[in-house]
Amino acid sequence: MAEPNWRLAGKRAKLIERARIMQMIRAFFIDHGYLEVETPHRVPGNAPEAYIEPETSGNWFLHTSPELAMKRLLAAGYERLFQICRCWRSAERGRRHLPEFTLLEWYRAQVDYTALMTECEQLLTGLVPSGSLTRQGHTIDITPPWERLTVAEAFQRYTDTTPHRALSDDRFDEVISDEIEPRLGFDTPVFLIEYPAELAALARKKPDNHRVAERFELYIAGLEIANAFSELTDVEEQRARFAREDEQRRSSGHPPYPSPEKFLNEMVYMPPAAGIALGVDRLIMLLTGAAEIDEVVAFTPEDL
Repeated sequence: MAEPNWRLAGKRAKLIERARIMQMIRAFFIDHGYLEVETPHRVPGNAPEAYIEPETSGNWFLHTSPELAMKRLLAAGYERLFQICRCWRSAERGRRHLPEFTLLEWYRAQVDYTALMTECEQLLTGLVPSGSLTRQGHTIDITPPWERLTVAEAFQRYTDTTPHRALSDDRFDEVISDEIEPRLGFDTPVFLIEYPAELAALARKKPDNHRVAERFELYIAGLEIANAFSELTDVEEQRARFAREDEQRRSSGHPPYPSPEKFLNEMVYMPPAAGIALGVDRLIMLLTGAAEIDEVVAFTPEDL
């Protein structure tokens, strides 16, 4: 008779804690008037993104994010939405990455991305009643307000280059991941804000400064936890951005995506809004003191 899977059995405490955290997340959004929704995991196409590769499912794809479906709900008149779901991104594997992972996304009409910063602070404050986290020998104060640091300020503080020069040299992501990210969020969580307009993705440009986008990433203890936007609602601008992303995919040897026409056709009805994607597995790593992502999921790909 085979022995029990002792490695799996040893995850019991963290899986119990994971379930408790998930229940608290749901309760937070329900208490704040959000509607929980479920959208299909298998879709004709994702939003074109040059550096994210989806998993195929027959002639369709597994979604890399529920973003487009949830924005279609916004366009249909739903004002506060959240979803906790599985997402897939091909070839993403490491101590902090899984190719199949859990994502929390929420969208709110008639606000900009600053409202989501406040909600992040409120959510984490509720999940960490002690007011502090300990990671890698650092005590991180969760008490709001958290630091808001522009990308330009981060480059000036931590590097010998500028965002514009890093983009020109095709080194922006490298500089962020190697020189800036490891230094963020060890005293208090950090919102890294105002990304260059070239990296706006689905975010709108800042009205008083079109060189930057109303986008932030949340960092805690050197770990990226969330990515958020004030949502772009200009259909023609979004179509042009999708075309540029698709061209980058083609030039990198990746197959093109089908254009998300239903989303683009309905986008004209989208209200001003903000949306955010938060990595649940990474958040649970922080809250449980796990050293790597494998500790907070029941099964990794290698276990199957």
